[in-house]
Formats: sequence, C-alpha cells, structure tokens
Amino acid sequence: MDISVKNQELTGILSNVLVIGIFEDDKTLSSGAKRVDEALLGLISEQIIKKEGFKAKFGDSVVVPTNLKIPSDKIMLAGLGKKKEFDTSKLCELMSKLIKQLDKTLGAKNISCELIGHQGANFDAQKCAEAMSIGILAGMYDFDKYKTKKNIPQIKKIRIATENTKDEKAAKAGVNTAKILCSAMDFTKDLINEPAQNATPEEIAQIAKNMSEDLGLTFKVYNKKQLQQMNFNAFLAVGQGSGREPKFIHLTYKPASKKPKKKIVLIGKGITFDSGGLDIKPANSMLTMKTDMSGCATVLGVIQAIAALKPDVEVLALSALCENMPSGMSYKQGDVLVAKNGKTIEVDNTDAEGRLTLADVLTYADELDADEVIDIATLTGACIVALGQNITGIMGNNPEMIKRIIKTGAQSGETLWELPIFDDMQEMLKSDIADMRNTGSRFAGASVAGRFLQNFTKSKNWAHLDIAGTAFIDKPYKELNKGATGVMVRTLTNYIMSM
Repeated sequence: MDISVKNQELTGILSNVLVIGIFEDDKTLSSGAKRVDEALLGLISEQIIKKEGFKAKFGDSVVVPTNLKIPSDKIMLAGLGKKKEFDTSKLCELMSKLIKQLDKTLGAKNISCELIGHQGANFDAQKCAEAMSIGILAGMYDFDKYKTKKNIPQIKKIRIATENTKDEKAAKAGVNTAKILCSAMDFTKDLINEPAQNATPEEIAQIAKNMSEDLGLTFKVYNKKQLQQMNFNAFLAVGQGSGREPKFIHLTYKPASKKPKKKIVLIGKGITFDSGGLDIKPANSMLTMKTDMSGCATVLGVIQAIAALKPDVEVLALSALCENMPSGMSYKQGDVLVAKNGKTIEVDNTDAEGRLTLADVLTYADELDADEVIDIATLTGACIVALGQNITGIMGNNPEMIKRIIKTGAQSGETLWELPIFDDMQEMLKSDIADMRNTGSRFAGASVAGRFLQNFTKSKNWAHLDIAGTAFIDKPYKELNKGATGVMVRTLTNYIMSM
C-alpha cells in the first residue's frame, strides 16, 4: 500500500473514495472541502448535514456517490466527534477504523483524503499526516504468515492532499516518519506473533545479526560458555531446563557525531517460551507464552526505527534469550543463585524468571557508562490486574525521567501509569538463607518486582516498563488489532528522538 502526499485541490483528485472529516459540534468544512461541496451543489452541507442530519459522532461515517461531478467516485464523510476531545491519538484511531471499512466493505483501490484535523483542529501538518498514516498502516496489519488464504488488501494507493507547498513538505515528513515507525512496529508484532518453535533464542539472535548487517549496527552475541565466564548465573539458571542454548545479544547504533548527546541502553526481556519451569503454569495461562519475549522484540523494533531516523544519540539494545522449561536439569525452588553483581537470590518460584534474566543484564548495563537505562518486560500478572490490557506500568528511580516518558507516551498514543517503588518493599523479598528471594507476597506484585530489579542497577536514571498487559491483546483497541501490539515502539523511539 502506497501512501503519498500532494499539494492538490480535492476537487481535482482521481480516486474511488474521497475522505473528508466533520466535527460533531462544528459542521464547518475545511476550505478544500467547501470547494468540493460547491462542486457538488451543496450535497455535503445541505443534503447530508442539514436534511439527513449526519451527526458526525466519532467514528460514524456516510458514503455517497458524487455522480461524476468531481473525479472521485464517492465521498466518505467521517465523524470526528467533539472538537475539544479530538487529538492526534483519536485521529490515528479514526483512520484505522475507516481504512478497514474502505478496504473490506467498499473494496476501494484508490483513496484520497484531506489533511483531517489540520484546519478544523489546528493540528500541525506533520503530526496530522503522521497520525493519519500510523492509523492506516496499523489498521491494515495482519499476521497471516501461516494461513493458506492470505488477506490481501484491496487498497493500493492513498493520497493525502494539502493546500500549499509548506503543508505538503511537512505532511511528507510526517508520512515518512509514520512509515518508519510502523515498519518497526510490524517487525515487533511479527516477532511476537511468531510461534515459539521458530522464534527460538538462536533464531532471534540470527534475526538481530541480519538486522545489524542491513542497518549498519554493531552486533555481538554471547553463547552459554561465554555467559558462564561473564557470571550471567541468574539468567543461565532460568534456561538450564531447556534443550535450546541461551543467547545474549547486544546491538549498538552509533550516530555520525563523535560526541552524541546521550547514550541510552534499552533492555528487553527475552523468554522465548515460558512454561513456568517446575512451577508450571496452567494450560490456559501458557497459551500465549510465546509472547514472553515481547520486550526483546520491542527493543529490536526501536533500534530499527532509530537506525532509520538517525538521531544524535547512541542507542544500545540488549536481550538475554532463553526458554523457561521443566526438565531434570531445571532450576528448582530453594536453589540459591549468585547473580552477576555478586548478590545471592533464593528461588522462591521458577515462574518469576523474567526478573532473574533482567538482573544480570542490568548489571551488564552498568559497565556501559550509559546516561539512561530502560528495561521493557512482560514481567508480572500483577500489572495486568492493576492496570488492565491498555495501560503500561512504569516505575524507576528518576521522577523527571519517568514524567518525560509518560508525556512522550501520551503524545505517541500510548498510555503509561507510574507505579511506586519504596525501599521498604525490600523487606517483602527477604530470604532466610540469601540476600533476597525472587518473589514477594501476593500484594503489590508489580512494584515489588521493580524493587527486585533495582537491586541490580547502579544507574541513577533507570526506568522499568511492565508491558505484561499491553504487549498482546485479545480484542482490538483503538488503532491496534487483536494479537501483538508493538506497544512502546512509538513511545521509546519518540523519546529518544526528543533528546
């Protein structure tokens, strides 16, 4: 599907359907839409709005033929809802809904759109085009790799029309950014949706290697023997029940400048399948555990986008990859592990494995002299209980950094909510025979997991994102379809770009 921008009159575009937006509480048409209405002898203002009473509630739409009075065959009027409630996140959601209707219901091949919200809501042309394009591309995502009958879109071309060359230039930049972000999101979604039989530690390491070669990134991969020498003991314990060898991957994007503005480390949890180990999960809880490497997929998606956008920031993507499986070689309840930083951990539950893998990687990150460290993980069911499937939990040790990430998330259409970490939560991790246990009580589970991780980082600018609920959803939400979401790719990319 090709999305393009052109400075062109709406009345002169040849398309199957022309999309125009109208607010519920302000039926004023944009200047371009007014000219379309005039060419159609008041079809929009007099017939559809006044006589037929089109309400223009958010997501509503009506399609009418133009009777060949303009080059577009039909017009779709899209309801934008109330102006004060409309933002770029809503615009993104709207385009996702509309594109499905245009493709599946109308079977349109060639679509044209005004720059929705640019005039009516005074949206910046670049952000407006970016939001529209993300909605379109996210709405059309479909993981059909293993289906014999592919879902081939009918739509081939989408043109966004602007009214002057300044807006055209800005809108083109917005579309370009959207394509980069959505390509990274699609990569992330594909990797999460991939069955665990194929998304193994070795295979993901190879994918990362291929990515590094294609994008000019530096790549390192460490095997089991090397990790033993590096004292990744907590991580290796998690993977020792599996027949597949663990891998630790390290990718680096370096900007052209010799003195980048910042160095950022992104750490993604990489459990390629989580059975729970000897504390095995119930069957229904294990069904989606191929997604327990969503953090890894996210950081790989982010560094892919960063390599294309080329900020003056050094970015490192790290992930320790293994399976958590039961066998005669599995780590056991009561085992005491010596983490990379020398702290000892009593294993209270083998299904609290993600924090053990992250512990060693956080310690490794301390050696990299980074300005900020951010880890992303499908870490706790407690976070899902607290925040549901549409809000990502965030916690850390720098309030200002957390506020900036939350703000960037809101601007990117992704919601984060801060959860607390207090020093006295360490008491909930107390062990009789080691420095700590890997789980606490049944209370404050997401925060206690964050407190556990805090034991393994010396960074004063550390944030932990719990995407247990948001990485994979069981029904569509906003512009996202059922399944893997690629959550935090936009937020983290935009966060780094804003530095």
